[in-house]
Amino acid sequence: MTAGARNYALVTASYWSFTLTDGALRMLVLLYFFNLGYSPFTLALLFLLYEAAGIGANMVGGWLATRFGIPRMLMAGLATQIAGFLLLSAVSPDWTALLAVAWVVLAQGVCGVAKDLTKTASKSAIKVAEAQARKEAGESRLFRWVAFFTGSKNAMKGVGFFLGGVLLQTLGFQAALWAMAGALALVLLGVAASLPREMGRAKASKSARELFAKSRGVNLLALARIALFGARDVWFVVGVPVFLYAQGWTFAMVGGFLAAWTIGYGLVQALAPALVRRSDDGLTSEVAGARLWAGALALVPAAIAAALMAEIGAPDIVLVAGLALFGIAFAVNSSTHSYLILAYAGSEKAAEDVGFYYAANAAGRFTGTLLSGLLFQAGGILACLAGSAAMLALCFLVTLALPRRMPVPETA
Repeated sequence: MTAGARNYALVTASYWSFTLTDGALRMLVLLYFFNLGYSPFTLALLFLLYEAAGIGANMVGGWLATRFGIPRMLMAGLATQIAGFLLLSAVSPDWTALLAVAWVVLAQGVCGVAKDLTKTASKSAIKVAEAQARKEAGESRLFRWVAFFTGSKNAMKGVGFFLGGVLLQTLGFQAALWAMAGALALVLLGVAASLPREMGRAKASKSARELFAKSRGVNLLALARIALFGARDVWFVVGVPVFLYAQGWTFAMVGGFLAAWTIGYGLVQALAPALVRRSDDGLTSEVAGARLWAGALALVPAAIAAALMAEIGAPDIVLVAGLALFGIAFAVNSSTHSYLILAYAGSEKAAEDVGFYYAANAAGRFTGTLLSGLLFQAGGILACLAGSAAMLALCFLVTLALPRRMPVPETA
């Protein structure tokens, strides 16, 4: 195994561990506080700082990873997640609702910083490790490595959803958080002992203007990412689980379905290179694939809404079947975007470009999470689906402007 491939494997394994606990955390918080009687909008509020914190964390994390090296930022993300778990474990059912909500929002914000520091460091490491492996083995593996990393990460997140339900039922809220903090501490020690500290270090941007002045491809893809992930979370965060529960599903059924959907979505992401034709020169085929799949995806929530209004079949079955189609098209879109950002990213400051892009990703999740609670409370699942369709139409329009050429490599 080449040094580049070894580093890729180590980063992937550490991020799997992080994502497993991150998925479990979301299910722990959602089910625990819903069981305490919190409304759909209040549940959305619990996740808002988690998503908002990621916007700044990605921007700063990309700059710090360039300045101090990717492994240090990966370790910082893991340590921050442990701190968030310990902070969240202190919440008590005896507290007033206002104090409990404020405490959970704060703890979730810490975990949101951790997630995006870790994600930015890990995705940036792929660019660096693949460049090293290509130099050693003489072939490009970027699309395959990005697709496998992204797909397997989301499959792990799905397992985490299931794990969160199991831990809540067997250990309880507080003990589950302690167990996950202990497991991540072991991963942190492994990263510190295994990855080269200087990996990904380069001359960082000197000003905020330089940090935001990205290439046209990076800027457009960031805008598309806001719309894409907002369109998913506008119905997935609050709307889907609450709608299914109202249809008579148990907590275990809801958690199991979300886990299965996320695992399947991750598997499709890993297969994306086989579904999107590769270009011999530039990014012509990959950009065309992004446009095709974005257009197809925009039709799905509109079709689900139409089927629900026409009362075609049981509402929960219609939603589940629609989510299956949505998951396939969304997975290919997401994986293709994850490849394109690394293709557009500058070689010398890949971490900064990736951080900027995933700040947009966090902005999309924040927007979707907020709208999920607001729209569901105002108009139910149909309002959430309408919001999703509108965002996906914007995503499709933005992809029409994506450049079909990689940037010219920077020279000293």
